Amino acid sequence: MSKFLVSACLAGFPCRYDGKAKTDPEVVKLVKQGLAIPICPEQIGGLPTPRPAAELVGQRILSATGEDFTENFVRGAQETLRLAQEFGCTKAILKSGSPSCGFGQIYDGTFSGKMTAGMGITARLLWENGFEVESR
Repeated sequence: MSKFLVSACLAGFPCRYDGKAKTDPEVVKLVKQGLAIPICPEQIGGLPTPRPAAELVGQRILSATGEDFTENFVRGAQETLRLAQEFGCTKAILKSGSPSCGFGQIYDGTFSGKMTAGMGITARLLWENGFEVESR
């Protein structure tokens, strides 16, 4: 059976930028069964919770006020990949829309709530390394 890497906020941990969780009962069940490892790439990358909302703007991760969090997001993505590989994960269930975890669609970088086709930093790194990625 495949082992999953999951966004910690989907597993019920209040680690999103706004200090809240986005609990997904199926993800919680996978964690409780020992089939999933919950990780927050943004926290692993050194960012606090709560933290300013950020979006992918070109090749950078910026807050609405222009703070550059790119290094934190890249570091978090790299460490997430390392941990996923170390724990033998092959699939990822990640938080939709996120500049870290979004897969398929992410916020468009205008801080207007509009979405665009794309992938967050962590989702892209996992996908490029052969992980099956799903967004919720």
